[in-house]
Amino acid sequence: MSPPHNSLNSRHVAVIGAGAAGLVAARELRREGHTVTAFERQKQVGGLWVYTPSVERDLLSLEPDRTIVHSSIYESLRTNLPRECMGYRDFPFVTRPGDESRDPRRYPNHSEVMMYLQDFANEFEIEEMILFETEVLRVEPAAVDNRKWRVQFRNSRGVSGEDIFDAVVVCNGHFTEPRLAHIPGIDLWPGKQIHSHNYRVPDPFKDQVVIVIGNQSSGRDISKDIATLAKEVHIASKSGANGKKSSRYSNLHIHPTIERAKEDGSVVFQDGIVVYADAIVHCTGYKYCFPFLETNGHVTVQDNRVGPLYKHVFPPGLAPGLSFIGLPTMALQFIMFEIQSKWVASVLSGRVKLPSEEKMMEDVMAFYEKLESLDIPKRFTHFLTDPHWTPMFQNLKPHEAVLISQSDYFNWVAEQCGCPSIEHWREKQYNIAIKKTGDTYRDDQWDDQLIEEAYRDFAKFIKPTTIAF
Repeated sequence: MSPPHNSLNSRHVAVIGAGAAGLVAARELRREGHTVTAFERQKQVGGLWVYTPSVERDLLSLEPDRTIVHSSIYESLRTNLPRECMGYRDFPFVTRPGDESRDPRRYPNHSEVMMYLQDFANEFEIEEMILFETEVLRVEPAAVDNRKWRVQFRNSRGVSGEDIFDAVVVCNGHFTEPRLAHIPGIDLWPGKQIHSHNYRVPDPFKDQVVIVIGNQSSGRDISKDIATLAKEVHIASKSGANGKKSSRYSNLHIHPTIERAKEDGSVVFQDGIVVYADAIVHCTGYKYCFPFLETNGHVTVQDNRVGPLYKHVFPPGLAPGLSFIGLPTMALQFIMFEIQSKWVASVLSGRVKLPSEEKMMEDVMAFYEKLESLDIPKRFTHFLTDPHWTPMFQNLKPHEAVLISQSDYFNWVAEQCGCPSIEHWREKQYNIAIKKTGDTYRDDQWDDQLIEEAYRDFAKFIKPTTIAF
């Protein structure tokens, strides 16, 4: 499909990655009139959502020369948000009646998300823009013209190549390079350690005593998954409850964070409780990593802050030729990818103007200073959510909360490029969902009125015969 001819300025753009961010970036760039080449190291679209039972040899993923497995999906994973609010605006994530291979649940499993992304790629003929099984080795300003970018790559047959682009949009995700908790004494602790990146099934932990570090989405899910086979599971949580047991899993205990690990196999929690464990599972998040990117110091990663970036997207010194889609965490991801992509596409075409480099840098520095004044750690720079419903940010005043408010961010970006922002029902569904943390929340009933509002909106984009709820 050739690009439309109504853009002000058509660019030749490279998109790095064909996951949920890269797919919608490619679509929006082409809609704006740009010519797109997307690079994807896997055989198919989907990125993070491509499940594989394979794990890395180094289960903590610390070896620099390891063969990297790019998926972090575990077999039992279901979404932690309802499907309605997860999808792209004009391609709703609805059930597919009559197809028994699909998961119709409100919180479907990972394969349903994967098939949704495949449906999206097929509907908008995105695969014709993608070079599959092609790894990007280096992205750097072109020597002949610093306003252009050289992309070096190698395919699965070992054939290398390079091309020159007007712009590069980085959509490589951030769920591959694990972060680990600092635990005094862990180097001498004799048990098995694994990061959630390499967790797939609970079988290796049968009849063992297991400690899971982290009580966010993956930590809660994995601890319950392991509890089905393990002797005991102990969660180390910053909001720990002094040995409190789960209401559903009698062998699952919740503690404060770990004070120390010892050579005799014991682990001491901050409340003094000692557990002799066989394994520790680190559900401690990920680092932003761009090993292919050379910017001569214009973009760095420090304590998980990618910067300096104007509104999480454009590095002031390299804009608009370099941009990032999908860096903010916690926020509604797919709709954020879509709105950010519309902004990037419209800036590259010249339909929307960015401030000067100096003004963008002033904005970035002011943002960083505000975070610091509120004692928000640097590692939370790209954290977006609804502050009112997030315990660690509930004490922020309204003018302070705007720093991490996803709705304020979406509204601002949408206004820049003249596109609709997040819908009321989608935001409300998200705000309800992020408060649900019980053992059975995925199967709880939802407010029919809210669901009906979502599907009335969906009717603008899809045929009635394909809608089921």
